[in-house]
Amino acid sequence: MNILITSASKKVTLVKCFKDALGKEGGGMVYAADINPLSAALYMADGHFLIPPDDDPEFIATLINICKAHKIRLIVPTRDEELPMFAAAREVFSSIGTAIMVAPPETIAICQDKRMFVDYCLLRGIGTPHRYNISPDGAILDPISYPAFLKPRFGKGGTGTARVDDEYALKYLLRSEPEAIVQEYVQAPEYTIDVFVDFAGQVISVVPRERVGLFGGESFIGKTVNDPALISDAVRLSKMLGLVGHNTIQCFLDGGEVKFIEINPRYGGAFSLGVAAGADTPRFLIKLLKGERLTPVIGEFKDGLYMLRYTDEMYMDAPYEKEIK
Repeated sequence: MNILITSASKKVTLVKCFKDALGKEGGGMVYAADINPLSAALYMADGHFLIPPDDDPEFIATLINICKAHKIRLIVPTRDEELPMFAAAREVFSSIGTAIMVAPPETIAICQDKRMFVDYCLLRGIGTPHRYNISPDGAILDPISYPAFLKPRFGKGGTGTARVDDEYALKYLLRSEPEAIVQEYVQAPEYTIDVFVDFAGQVISVVPRERVGLFGGESFIGKTVNDPALISDAVRLSKMLGLVGHNTIQCFLDGGEVKFIEINPRYGGAFSLGVAAGADTPRFLIKLLKGERLTPVIGEFKDGLYMLRYTDEMYMDAPYEKEIK
């Protein structure tokens, strides 16, 4: 069974986890693809490809050819920008025997549009930080209790987010981001919840982890936390949205109330803590492809497990430079 990880970049741990999972499930090859020949994960995989960027008209056709030539059973997308394209092309890949770990297009749209996500939560009684009303042209329509928190409607990795301490600062920021979402500033522990959902919509595992130390929007120090409220609310939200595969859900736990911030419907940078704690989601995916039925193991993981991430180095004489078209 062969797996293809796209936008592999520096996701060496993800490649290693899939290689380990295949070794436990009968074998197979892990391939990696990226546009940059200096992506470390390319050289950790069993084979690799340089492909066009996802905005190239040949992007999907190139991947179809790779999947046919190398008998790829599963594509694991890892970059937000490619998710809508893969979601729209699921049936095309399915027709050649390749599954994609991606949710339906409407689910991807909700997850990637922060305004749409907040609307979705509010309409369904799902906890989320209080949102202040801002008009489409950036006018402030509500009395605001400062400090507040501003984030762009579209974005990732914390880019463009800011704590706002007064009306002057808010008006200044809204001039450049009139569609920004302005919410209460929550001073409570922040969590990432790794949720795995099978292809039929059944939630299989849920592992909350406290974001103890952050760098560039990613968790570099984390700790698993077996909290019933985090787990039950994440299960409810995942089922309602129709998530698929491994998903990264971010939230606060504010006085016992779960307040969801956003969902990345893909593997996150610190996913391996959940794997180490007992929820081996790469292996879950391979079992599903083998036709096995998974029994939910919600809440069955090692509580209080810490993760300390660090960088490592790789050396080579020269990178592989031939792009596949």
